[in-house]
Amino acid sequence: MGNTTSLKLDYKKTFILGFGFFTTGLVWPLYNVYVPLFLRQFFDRQLIINGIMTLDNILAIFLIPVISAMSDRTVTRYGKRKPYIMVGLPISALMFILLPGFSHNFLFLMVIITILNFSMAIYRGPVVALMPDMTPPELRSEANGIINFMGGLASVFVLIGGSFMYAANRNLPFMATGIVMVISLIIIMRFIKEPTTYAPSEKKEKVPILKTIRDVIGAKDQKTIKILFAILFWFIGYQGLEATFSNYAVYYLNLAEEEASLILGGYALAFLLFAIPSGFIGKKLGKKRAILIGLTVDIFIFIILGLMGPAGLIPFNKTTMIALFGVAGIFWAFININSYPYVVQGVSEEKVGTYTGLYYFFSSIAAISGPFIYGLFVDYIGFNVLFYVTAATFAIAWVFVQLIKTNHTEVM
Repeated sequence: MGNTTSLKLDYKKTFILGFGFFTTGLVWPLYNVYVPLFLRQFFDRQLIINGIMTLDNILAIFLIPVISAMSDRTVTRYGKRKPYIMVGLPISALMFILLPGFSHNFLFLMVIITILNFSMAIYRGPVVALMPDMTPPELRSEANGIINFMGGLASVFVLIGGSFMYAANRNLPFMATGIVMVISLIIIMRFIKEPTTYAPSEKKEKVPILKTIRDVIGAKDQKTIKILFAILFWFIGYQGLEATFSNYAVYYLNLAEEEASLILGGYALAFLLFAIPSGFIGKKLGKKRAILIGLTVDIFIFIILGLMGPAGLIPFNKTTMIALFGVAGIFWAFININSYPYVVQGVSEEKVGTYTGLYYFFSSIAAISGPFIYGLFVDYIGFNVLFYVTAATFAIAWVFVQLIKTNHTEVM
């Protein structure tokens, strides 16, 4: 690739690309805080609530890899990723606006949730694949830091600002999110021009998903399959914790619904502040080393949080919990910012969308299994086990990352 040291990231373009992540950063934190609370009026058992929270991801686990691979081969005048964004994003915005208004009717609530997640799955893979499409491999950790910064900015907005909106009117944060999603779509369509190398005249080899999976499993160094299993376990911990925390805060710590959102807001704010630096750290230290540092620190933080609370050795203090979540958020950035570039590192251009799909396939398995696993532990042991389960899943992920053999191309 020549002299890679002369390459510089186009920050303006990358920030605009980040509006795709901005929309998902708006939806999922709000969804994962308040939907479990909506479901609590229908069910008392955390297992059932968390089980329902997994239903929305079952469709995504099959649809995202397929849609991502399809987008690799799509040719339109808008590009190969944009058509999926044009369809999925506005439907998602509409469903999200409607969500709280139908929260008192279980059937309508489930219909809205299903349509919302179907439409999110349509555009999620393609919008993420835009970044490696338009960014050289050597700059992808930095670029991923920026687009995750945008996602983190959205999370801070909905968790902290949204908590005050929710206290005033429960529909407000959902309506504001839907409007901002539509604005983000307009910005992406107006300012992002996909690479012209994907012209209709260019013949591109189809890359079957099953063949790619066989190649990944059969690879000599096993790097990709190991990082994918690491992603699976740390997202089991992350998704399970996120799906359960609002009920943990309200029904175990006796906090108000808005306070649960504020505590998670400390996590989101720390992630936001360290999203871009984490990309630089991944470039300097290597993605594997940065991920291992993040996992190590977060394991200890979750153990400390597990010792805090009514049944713990450390008395509960809301300010201390926010601070600990903040530290966890910093090192979650080390993990999350560098993981996706690590998956697509060294992947040929025509397989980027497919590998993006694999990334989301494994994270979607975690999104399904994580809340279910946490619901079992909470119902049969109690809320006090919440953070210990998270520490255990991160520890398993640490083992998988540690087993990856590093070569000279890893530091990128």
